[in-house]
Order: sequence, then C-alpha cells, then structure tokens
Amino acid sequence: MLETNKMAVLVITGLLAVMTVFFNLYLLLMSLHNNKQKKKWAPCETIITALSVGNGAHQLACFLWMTMDEVDTQCLITHTYYTVLLLLIFSLKFTIMWTTAFLTFYYSTKLVTTPNECYTHIQLVIVKHASMVVGLIPLMGLVTCMPMLAVFHEFHGNQTTPLNQDCGVIIPDTTTGRVYDALYLIVADVLPGMLMIKCCISISVHLAIHLHHMKTSTNGAHAPKLGTQMRVIRMTLSLVLLFLCFLVMDLFVNYQISVKHENAIGLTFLVTSLYTALSAMVLIYGKKTFWKALTASCFNELPCMANREVPAPAAHK
Repeated sequence: MLETNKMAVLVITGLLAVMTVFFNLYLLLMSLHNNKQKKKWAPCETIITALSVGNGAHQLACFLWMTMDEVDTQCLITHTYYTVLLLLIFSLKFTIMWTTAFLTFYYSTKLVTTPNECYTHIQLVIVKHASMVVGLIPLMGLVTCMPMLAVFHEFHGNQTTPLNQDCGVIIPDTTTGRVYDALYLIVADVLPGMLMIKCCISISVHLAIHLHHMKTSTNGAHAPKLGTQMRVIRMTLSLVLLFLCFLVMDLFVNYQISVKHENAIGLTFLVTSLYTALSAMVLIYGKKTFWKALTASCFNELPCMANREVPAPAAHK
C-alpha cells in the first residue's frame, strides 16, 4: 500500500528540508538578536531556540540518511552506521515533540490562571527552570532510543535484507521489538500530544470565559479585543492542531511499517519534515516582530516591490 518511489520522497523531503532549515535558522538568528539587545533570555525564547536547533538537526540527519540510503543501493555500509543514525533521528524527533509540548505548556501558564494555587506553583517552578527542562528533554530522548541498538541488532542477526528494503532499517518482528516500538510511539508521540491537548482545552476555556466577561462588561456595545494576546492564542492553538494532524499521519505510517511491514521509513521523515516546516512558520507568526521583519524582507526582494516607494504628500502652498 505504501510502497513509494524513494527518489520522489527524497526530492520532496529535500524541498521541505530547505524550508525547515530556512525558517528555523531565521527563528534562531532573531532570538539571538533579541537576546543581544535585551541581555536576557526569556523562557519562551529559550524553548523556541532549542526547538529551532532540534528541528534543523533532525532535518539534516534525515536528509543524510535518505541520501546515503539512495547512494548505497547494495547496502555496503555497515549496519551499525544506519542504526546509530536512526537512533539519532528518532531521539531528535522525541526532542522536537516534547519541546513543542513544553512550549504550549509555557504559553498556557501565561494565559491561564488556575484556582488551584499548588498546581499554579508547580507550573511556575517548571517554567522558571525552562533551561534545565530544555536540556533534560534531549537526554531523555537519547535514553528512550538507546534500546534500538539491542532490538535492531538482535533482529538483524536472524534476517537477510529484503528486496528494495531500506538499508539498516530493521522492522522488529519479535515480541520485544514490537513492544518497544509501541512504547516509543506512546512516549514520543501520544504523551506529548495529550499534554498539548490539555493545554489547548485550558486555553480555549479561558478564552471563552474571558471573552464572555468582556462582552458582559460592555453590554455587547463592541466586539471584545485581546490585541497581541489573541495572536499568541492563535499561534498556540494552531501548533496543537498541526501536531494532531501530524500525530494521525505518523501513527498511520508507523502502523503500516511495524504491522504490515511496508517499506515506508522515508514517509516518516517526510511527515516529520512537513510538520517541522509548518510549525516553524506558525512560531514566526506568533512573534509579531519576527513576522513583520520576515514579510518586509520578502516583499523587498520582489522586483515589483523593491523600487516601489510611498510618495511623500505634496506641500500646501
């Protein structure tokens, strides 16, 4: 069902890689520029910087694996190379998912005030140590993916490489391998998705209550306005919606690979690449200064807009 043209997937992933690297590099440079001006890292900028670095590293690792797999058609490169590279890719994917979930958690703590003081205090403590949490997430991803070395090696010893099978991609057909594969998907995809849904519900309920109070206080005289806060809310909800779409596609592709043994590992990279590119665009939109600077620079590059200037008003005689 999912037997695809590997070269077509490689080309599309390459195009998405350019978008991902461009948008995430832009996020990184703008965050560094803000830090240089303010002389201080805000927690959201720390998380976004870590996310942009993780997105870029994941994209480069995916494209390297797909390029080597396309070049090494006879699978002459050692199996260990592919296994370690896949371990790095899935570890970075774990990092991206949980860092995105942590970012939505951060914004929910800023937008939503809960009546439970103990819960609010725990949230503030977590946000206060954002740098430590951002550092722990990649470490946890690496620890979570380490069993791949044992599971993949164990299965590789009992199976020859099938025709048209990606080099180094071993579908665990043992009970241990399948259990690990299911646990990885739950920990790396489902749990951060549940956290993001929880944050999305909290923000949506808070927004509905807040708008109701604003409308009541003005007796419906005019539509309630939230200004820049509404931009952050739209960004956060868009991130959650985007993640849920990615989650459905990723689980489906992994089901086809693990259960039906389809040769579609490249599609997992394609889906993740699409997600990282779009999520970076959403994050840039959420930062009004970032979005204005990006759109202004893009318009200035267009020939029809570059030499176009707003004429000065004529002086009254």
